Amino acid sequence: MFYTWFDDSPVGRLLLAGTADDLKYVAFDDGSTLKRQSIPLDSWEFSEKPFQETIRQLKAYFEGQLTEFDLPLAADGTEFQKRVWRELGHVPYGTTVSYADIAAAIGQPTASRAVGMSNGRNPISIVVPCHRIIGRSGKLVGYGGGLERKTKLLQLEGVAV
Repeated sequence: MFYTWFDDSPVGRLLLAGTADDLKYVAFDDGSTLKRQSIPLDSWEFSEKPFQETIRQLKAYFEGQLTEFDLPLAADGTEFQKRVWRELGHVPYGTTVSYADIAAAIGQPTASRAVGMSNGRNPISIVVPCHRIIGRSGKLVGYGGGLERKTKLLQLEGVAV
């Protein structure tokens, strides 16, 4: 059984989706993320119960009390995307790295563009911290939730932007 729930946050309403055992999505409820991820909401049961721990950890994160999430994740994607997303999870709270840094870390230093595409397809925003990835020049670039949200998330983590 698949479940979904909406949770309010300082960066807007978030869609949480997954099974009773695994989190598959944390998406911004502004339409564009939902369309890009093709989440079949109509066939999923609406329930808060499977997401109680996710909600608790997100709240603690937004209150500045949690710097690393510990949730069972089950994102769907290609093997390359999953490698990128795993590497995103290693970027520490309060720091930023470039797409090139991620490409090098996964052993494909010429794959910056593919890393950027995978970063943009990250289905578990915030928990898998794609907001911590910036351009090689140090500038904020692309974010599925918009640069305003990316800025807020980085500021929350103490990053000067």
